[in-house]
Amino acid sequence: MKTVLTGIKPTGKVHLGNYSGAIKPALNLARDNKLEPIYFIADYHALTSVRDPEEMRELSYGIAATWLALGLDPSKSIFYRQSDVPEIFELSWILSCFSSKGLMNRAHAYKAAVDRNNEAGREPDEGVNIGLFTYPVLMASDILLFKSDLVPVGKDQIQHVEIARHLAEGFNKQYGETFSIPDYVVEEATAIIPGLDGRKMSKSYQNTIPLFEESTKLRKLLNRIKTDSSLPNEPKNPDDSVVFALYQEFASDKDIARMRERFENGIGWGEAKSELYHAMNLFLEEPRRKYNTYMSHTDELELVLEKGAEKARDKARPLLNEVKRKLGIRM
Repeated sequence: MKTVLTGIKPTGKVHLGNYSGAIKPALNLARDNKLEPIYFIADYHALTSVRDPEEMRELSYGIAATWLALGLDPSKSIFYRQSDVPEIFELSWILSCFSSKGLMNRAHAYKAAVDRNNEAGREPDEGVNIGLFTYPVLMASDILLFKSDLVPVGKDQIQHVEIARHLAEGFNKQYGETFSIPDYVVEEATAIIPGLDGRKMSKSYQNTIPLFEESTKLRKLLNRIKTDSSLPNEPKNPDDSVVFALYQEFASDKDIARMRERFENGIGWGEAKSELYHAMNLFLEEPRRKYNTYMSHTDELELVLEKGAEKARDKARPLLNEVKRKLGIRM
């Protein structure tokens, strides 16, 4: 049985990009009885930017409620909060001792921070904390500790899996077969979900659409999606449209084919956005209700996460003990 692992960082409300790039493909893979699904809330990763305790708690609960509302079954998976599994952080330190600074220098998040500083005329490392710099090592620990075989990611996250592979291969070469070598899984059709302005949907761009936004606010957000100036009766390329890209995530295959034909024959942007709203609202109506219920009963979320942490630690301990034994730290 192969292990598939997915984590989401609680740095903001879950948005459509999170759903399409990570949650949806992970839940689809979990339907395969030959796979063991593992899901986690990456709250320690969020410490690189989130410092308010109430915000951290609220966002972490939001991630938990999202997974459960969308169909995650904790009895058939391992579902935990990262901070509840100390073995992850012990392995992270071990892996950091096998990670070169040059490898971390090439990590996308760090390079992006340096580029922003250079463009603004600041010192290259201004505002860069060690957590951000070593972020890929902690992610490698998340992946390797559970012998993950498959890691669903967006295209911009592929590098993290490649770094995990690099560290695992280096350790295995020196100490013998220990870690499984993970592969990333990218759903090509939904690898990069566009935001309101047409760029990749991202909290940093402030162009996101929260997944469980109240229906009236959802309609208003969708009406803000950037479109071209073509007239209603003019043909439109669905493959270049943010509206159509989002519609594909929530409509049936039959409705998607119908909408593609309407785009090619000419459809007004107002009507297209209205169709998008109805498809999304219909799909999300029941999950939204479940999400709000969970967020009103966080004690229930805590029980689920506590049980999940016990399962995660039971799975993690044997490998960590093997690593420590090979390092001469444990007999």
